[in-house]
This record gives sequence, C-alpha cells and structure tokens, in this order.
Amino acid sequence: MFKRFRRLRINKTLRELLSETSLSKNDFIYPLFIKKGKNIKKEISSMPGVFQMSIDQILKECEELQKLGLNSIILFGIPEIKDSIGSDALCEHGVIASSVKAIKKEFPDMFVTTDLCFCEFTDHGHCGILDMKNQTVDNDATLEILGKQAIIHAQSGADMIAPSGMMDGMISAIREALDSEGFVNLPIMSYSTKFASAYYGPFRDVAESSPSFGDRRSYQMNPANRNEAILESLEDEREGADILMVKPALSYLDIIRDIKEHSLLPLAAYNVSGEYAMLQAAKKAGVIDYEKVMLETLLSFKRAGADIIITYHAKEVARLL
Repeated sequence: MFKRFRRLRINKTLRELLSETSLSKNDFIYPLFIKKGKNIKKEISSMPGVFQMSIDQILKECEELQKLGLNSIILFGIPEIKDSIGSDALCEHGVIASSVKAIKKEFPDMFVTTDLCFCEFTDHGHCGILDMKNQTVDNDATLEILGKQAIIHAQSGADMIAPSGMMDGMISAIREALDSEGFVNLPIMSYSTKFASAYYGPFRDVAESSPSFGDRRSYQMNPANRNEAILESLEDEREGADILMVKPALSYLDIIRDIKEHSLLPLAAYNVSGEYAMLQAAKKAGVIDYEKVMLETLLSFKRAGADIIITYHAKEVARLL
C-alpha cells in the first residue's frame, strides 16, 4: 500500500489528474489605481510593479490585461481634490465615474468592479462622514452617501459594486439605493470580514488614503475575533450581499475556511498590499524561489475556500499559467 501511493506521488501526470485544487486566470481580479491627469504612470516604491495611472494609461493597461487573458479588474480612485465628505466620489464626473465610462467604452467585455468607500476621497482619510465628538465615522450619515456613490457607479457602467468601509447596515442601504434606481441585477461583493490589519500599509501609499488622525479599528474587525468575523459575513449575506470577502487573506486562512463552511455564497479573498510587498522584498533579497512561493500562496487561498482572489500578482500568474 505504501509503495503504491509513493508511485502516485512521483508520477507527474497522475498527480495533476488527482490535484484537488488548481489556479485559473478566471480566479483573479486585478486592482487598478486611477489618478486624475494625463500620461501618469507612477510606480509605488513599496509595491514594485504597481502604479498610479491616469485614465489614458489605464486603457493601455486594460488592453495588456485582456491579451494576458485577464478580464476582471477592481478600480480605486485618487482624486485631485479631497474634502470632508469625499465629494469627488459623489460626482458623475469624478475619477471613478469617468474611468468606468472610458473603460466600458473601449473594452465593453472587461468586467469592472468598483471599490465603494470614501477613504481615498476624504481629506481626513477615514471611510465616511466624521463623528467628531467620538473621533470616528458617523455610520448612519455615511450609509446615505454610500447609496449615492453606488448609484453613480452603476449609472457609469460598473458591473459590480464592492463596498469596503465596514459600515453597519451598508449592504441593505446600498441594495435599497440600487434597486430604487432600477439596478436590481447589479451584484454586490461585500468586504464583509475586513480586519484592522497592519498588512494594509503599502496600499495607503498607492491610494493616498492614510488617516490624518487615529486609525480604523472602531469600524474594522479585531484580528483576534474568529466568531465575530463569521458573524460579520453572515450578516452581510442576510442583508443581500451576492459575494462575501475576507481581507487580508494570508493570515486569515482559517477565517476563509470558516466562512466557506457557514455560507453557500461565493467567497473572495483579498491578497493585500503588505502580503504582496513581503514577497517582492524576499524576491529582491534572493531568499525565496519567488514564482513558486507566489503560486503556493495563491493556491492556499483557493484551498482554504476562496472562489475569487483579488491580487496584485494577477499579471505575473497569468504569464505563468
């Protein structure tokens, strides 16, 4: 018996036939960061290979992505002017609205998801309207403008909305707003279990979204809390989310598995900036076989239960696959 299984392990073809988990280009959503202006393509020092780009450069990027067989993107906007309520995100001529229109015009088959939040658009860097008395976000006031932002994205041509602010009741509010304007079939991919994580550091460089004071722990999840993490996603499912998400992914594989076992909804995992930056740093230092470690890391998300992986590695993996 032992020898027979040993032969199975060394037979490459049979091993692949019996593989329980695999990666496909269809698994990935690639993040893009759009900055107002022209001919902008600025690489982020903490995230090699990741850029802030103007819309003209984003269109070139979309062409390259489709040639690689990648057809799903998620957009993050970096406006010229920020204010206390993130007005650019509430404008039909804002950076995200304009970008979605341009992308869908040139690449109608590109599946465009929009990140729905205010941290990139506010001068204080928090995810909504501030409650100055308690030095945090005013949850209910933010729900109202989240609905308005969702409608603008939908009217611009977004294929899916991805609210990331972790406001209580955000899925119900957004679903109601979309339905009221006739967007009853527009899916919502909720950042349903988003932890207050130290892995987000490099993202704040590229998205220019660092809080001007405090942090986001009052409305993001305690990394120590497993049961609460499950409940957060199940609540978003109850409110009408179509896809759930765990963010970050690498340190929360147990949570990905837990939620997968508690819900039949599709599940996304966000392979966040700090996870990406660590592998890039290890590659530069020459201490790992970068491609193998990258593939093994992404495979672990699928094995844990993720159906979708949002990752900055998507282009690299597409070339390998």
